[in-house]
Amino acid sequence: MNRFDRPALTRLLADGIAQLPFALADAQQEKLLDYLALLSKWNGVYNLTAVRNPEQMVAQHLLDSLAVVPAFAQVKSVLDVGSGGGLPGIVLAIARPEMKVSLIDTVQKKTAFLTQAKAELGLANVTVHAGRVETLPAEEKFDAITSRAFASLADFVSLSSHLLAPGGCFIALKGVVPEDEIVALPAGWKVAEIRPVTVPALQAERHLIFLIREKT
Repeated sequence: MNRFDRPALTRLLADGIAQLPFALADAQQEKLLDYLALLSKWNGVYNLTAVRNPEQMVAQHLLDSLAVVPAFAQVKSVLDVGSGGGLPGIVLAIARPEMKVSLIDTVQKKTAFLTQAKAELGLANVTVHAGRVETLPAEEKFDAITSRAFASLADFVSLSSHLLAPGGCFIALKGVVPEDEIVALPAGWKVAEIRPVTVPALQAERHLIFLIREKT
């Protein structure tokens, strides 16, 4: 199904959400589909994601991002590094409208899309930054910093740790457990938890890696 069959996608998304440990209002589900329609439309010109089939986008993008929402239950502000087309940041912002979500990417066409998505979806809790995360001023520090496909854990921590609030944590979205990356973490950082994640309609390994500062 390469065309945007909204009724079929609505059922697919609802079936997936029913398997998650939390509920979303109908309006939130509609907004997620509005986001998917926007992503699909822009993807034709801007190549925001390699996944082009809208049905696959529901599983690989929407449900994959929704599956990690419980990890942000106590988070009041989050930075999504290398947000690209807004994953997981836009999905988190829709699912958790009370949480402040900042998105950053170096690619202008991607931040243009994110800015358009924020406007069209009415996401008052979203802020978009263009540029490199290591040069983002630490005027605001975040409870959590997340990434879906940004870099190795070592680079992720090294480039953005100046933006993490005291007591905050990194939450990296990974496939298989990246043992080599964990071994290569810079001094002063440790893994607090490795949490397996089950994504509805997706037969693939997913793990969240929680990283915190070591106590001195």
